[in-house]
Amino acid sequence: MVAHLLRLKLTLLRNSIKRSPWQLVGLILAGVYGLGMLATALVALAVAGSVGEPQAIGTAIVLAGSALLVGWLVVPVLASGLDMTLDPARFTTYSIPMKSLLAGLALSSFIGVPGAVTLIASMGTAAAWWRHPGAAAAALLCGALGALTCMIASRAITAASTSLASSRRFKDVSGMVVLVPLVLMGPIIAGVSSGISDFSEYLPQLAGTLSWTPLGAVWAVPADIAAGAFGPAALKFLIALATLAALTWIWKVCLAKALVTPAYAGSAKRSPGKLGFFATFPPTPAGAVAARCLTYWIRDPRYSAGLIIAPLIPLVMVFGASQASGLDALGPIIGFGGAFAAFMVAWSISADISYDNTAFALHLATGVDGRADRAGRAAAAGILALPLGLLFALAGAIISGDWASLPGTVGLVLGATGAGLGMASVLSSRFTMNVPLPGDSPMKSKPGNNFSSVLVQLGGFAGAAVLAAPVAIVLALGAMADNPVFSWLALAVGLVLGAVYVVAGIRLGGAEYNRRAPELLQAVSVDR
Repeated sequence: MVAHLLRLKLTLLRNSIKRSPWQLVGLILAGVYGLGMLATALVALAVAGSVGEPQAIGTAIVLAGSALLVGWLVVPVLASGLDMTLDPARFTTYSIPMKSLLAGLALSSFIGVPGAVTLIASMGTAAAWWRHPGAAAAALLCGALGALTCMIASRAITAASTSLASSRRFKDVSGMVVLVPLVLMGPIIAGVSSGISDFSEYLPQLAGTLSWTPLGAVWAVPADIAAGAFGPAALKFLIALATLAALTWIWKVCLAKALVTPAYAGSAKRSPGKLGFFATFPPTPAGAVAARCLTYWIRDPRYSAGLIIAPLIPLVMVFGASQASGLDALGPIIGFGGAFAAFMVAWSISADISYDNTAFALHLATGVDGRADRAGRAAAAGILALPLGLLFALAGAIISGDWASLPGTVGLVLGATGAGLGMASVLSSRFTMNVPLPGDSPMKSKPGNNFSSVLVQLGGFAGAAVLAAPVAIVLALGAMADNPVFSWLALAVGLVLGAVYVVAGIRLGGAEYNRRAPELLQAVSVDR
């Protein structure tokens, strides 16, 4: 049965590659990237073994191994919709012995780029101990044990959160919580670094503490053997074995419960008679589309995740500017960051039809005209993008006290928003994106099938930047001439060009939509 599960994983992987040439290209790129990182790590380990002391090598391996295990623990919880090829829920109707199911699922985790790289890199830590044969042999065993611990920890935490992850509320919250630290990773790392005065003393102390915990025990055994501390090495190896046994037991209990317990479906109670945004917008095709899209923006985590990321972008830009040039440019950077945040919200509609999935059939069945569809989607995004950008523009003027530049910043917001809406309205009627399915986590991404989407996104970004360039040029001329008249000129240029871009995007995108609507429905209905 274990061998059958492994063959099934290989078959699914092979069929997914045959499904799309872009998926094969993406898988090849992921493999090349993984091999590059793996080769770099192995060379670094071998060099460290030649010139480094055992204590320093052990410190680095314990810290890296602990971070690796934390990553395999955290990602399945925060990205609760992460794709699993062999989803345990699919085996509920088969009487597979629990031991065989556990072994098959655990070993199948190594089939794929992340699992294979983890296993090879973990066992590759033996390269750092080539001058200590006993430690090198222990590193091979402990590396395999550590990689297996990572896989089982990931499976255990996923099975433990199955009942929660099936809750839409938990998916919405957990899928977006991960975005905040990811976006603010730079400021967080810089803040932690500034609070630690001497890493040469802190890191060994941290590694020494982690070596006695389930996170770092398995990685610390070879270093203790190399140093001749066989007693501590044996104790830490026992901690590693106990950790693996405990995680396996947790996985077994949670998986057994998940296979026989219906997933939480939430409450069926609904408040009758409330139309929401449909009561606000006019009863026209464009108004209905706008109301539906705005509802999605508020209630669908795939959309609302963007509303969380966008306001954080100016904050990251402010942090970078403050590190480079102090606080003098804080006000203008906030204003420019607001324009970029508004553009990001506006550009989100480039994947609108893809997010609709099979619900897009309603547009075709009801005969919604392309211009009405484009106008409704643009209106919903614009209602959210413009206030966000204007709020940051006002904040920048208040902080800097330079009210003369406010009209120009507002013009940049209008131009960037119009460029984003116009360009997205055209591209989304021609191309579909690989996005999470309805109900999935916004972090879900299938490996290997996003290469073409990346090219489309990069092309759209470049085109929108060219469209918004005239406003930025006027602002730059005004800054060089120190003339406030240019600020008002930038406002006029941004207002006119933004409106032109939106109207042109609706017309061009609407014509393309009317021509390709059936093909768009077919494209978004492939993965249901």
